[in-house]
Amino acid sequence: MDKRNKVFIATSLDGYIADKNGGLDWLHSVPNPDQVDMGYMPFMDEVDAIVMGRTTFETVCAFDCPWPYTKPVFVLSRTLKQIPEEYTKHAELVTGSIKDVLAHIHSKGFNNLYIDGGTTIQSFLKEDLIDDLIITTIPVLLGGGSSLFGDLEVPLNFEFVSSKVYLDKIPQIRYQRKR
Repeated sequence: MDKRNKVFIATSLDGYIADKNGGLDWLHSVPNPDQVDMGYMPFMDEVDAIVMGRTTFETVCAFDCPWPYTKPVFVLSRTLKQIPEEYTKHAELVTGSIKDVLAHIHSKGFNNLYIDGGTTIQSFLKEDLIDDLIITTIPVLLGGGSSLFGDLEVPLNFEFVSSKVYLDKIPQIRYQRKR
């Protein structure tokens, strides 16, 4: 069975995924009156489960809406001791090395994973464990915040797969790891 780790994320023009205060309001800087999902639902059809970091998990838990995922969620954390009781049916805490975490998730039959959260994505990239990047660029400069990418020991080459433009203003580019 083919195993793939995929990123689907939006960045500012200057490569940030959250503003200086951790805010995400800038994601809505382009009006979207028809609530176009920007390819999110077709992407979710490609994955079996979601791996996210603690910060992303806590951000999702703070949203004023019901739990947004229908796929299993694995929360990668070194500091969280347990999933809050109201979320135990939605998420599982996983700890250890990324390779051990992946072995655990794969043993449960989940092979195509959505990797979410800045630190988590950077950790997977450092281990060269990202196969697909789908990056949507919101046309705003934040001037600082949480960067999508961090330092790498060696360059990782990706190749262009496809691009789309949403709302006549927002480009989305899909890349695949070139090995």
